[in-house]
Amino acid sequence: MAPVISPALRSVAHHTGPVLRSAVAAAAPLVLRRAAALLSDVAEHGHEQHTARDAHQLSSRGLSVTDTQKVTLGVIAAYVVAIALLWNIPYVRNVLWPFKMLVIAFHEFGHAIMAVCTGGRVISIELDPREGGVTHMQGGRAAFTLPAGYLGSSLIGALLTFCGFDIVASKIASFVLAACFLLTMWWGKRDWLTILTIVLAIGLLVACWFIKHAEPLRFVVLFIGVMSSLYSVWDICDDLILRKVNSSDASVFAKRYGGSSQCWGVLWSFISLIFMVIGIVAGIAAFPESFSEQEKDSQNFIPTM
Repeated sequence: MAPVISPALRSVAHHTGPVLRSAVAAAAPLVLRRAAALLSDVAEHGHEQHTARDAHQLSSRGLSVTDTQKVTLGVIAAYVVAIALLWNIPYVRNVLWPFKMLVIAFHEFGHAIMAVCTGGRVISIELDPREGGVTHMQGGRAAFTLPAGYLGSSLIGALLTFCGFDIVASKIASFVLAACFLLTMWWGKRDWLTILTIVLAIGLLVACWFIKHAEPLRFVVLFIGVMSSLYSVWDICDDLILRKVNSSDASVFAKRYGGSSQCWGVLWSFISLIFMVIGIVAGIAAFPESFSEQEKDSQNFIPTM
């Protein structure tokens, strides 16, 4: 039976599709210029690869960290500490609600997408920042759908972290995030606090577009990326180590396929950390531009202020 697509999903896709296509089309020349510059650099230095020392120099140049990237890495480290604290402090952690809702949505999207890819269909998705989320589905292969939640959210987080190294990439990512926020509001528990916080989060994305050529936007995208990348680590630690909850994806996986829930949880967390590291390294390699250079590029891509 063909998978059922929510009317909300069709509506969001209908309205955001043209915007996304326009954004990608506008960004294409910039991406092509960067790719051409990279290929030119490789061609120019290709003859150096016949010696180990020259190959090492080329590798060092490609992975060198600029001052702008050092700031970004420092911000990532600060985010890790801040989110870890906010995640566990009563009342104060409510500040994270809209972002936690979004990350939970990424988790459930992972389950849903993998269910469809393995022959199943999605019946419904429910989201609640207090209780977590649940995806109701029929069919699919549990061996793939169960870990897809944590690994899917961490993969999305790695992509957002990658985009967070550059303003133009963050602009493109913000369109996707806005659409996901709207889907999250549709599937989430619709109390006044959830709706208010999600509306404020979307407002934050929009406001960042009009500040210093959207430079703050990349730090918002980076924040969501870091939180999504480490969601599996914090959630598994919270459920399996601190609270010993028996209804997690890891515990269900352990009952069906053997092993312990703690073992599977730690393994998935380790993979999530690998995804995050790959996203950071890719960001360093792809976006060496300074803040001023990024602002100049941003002025040529849906310019604001």
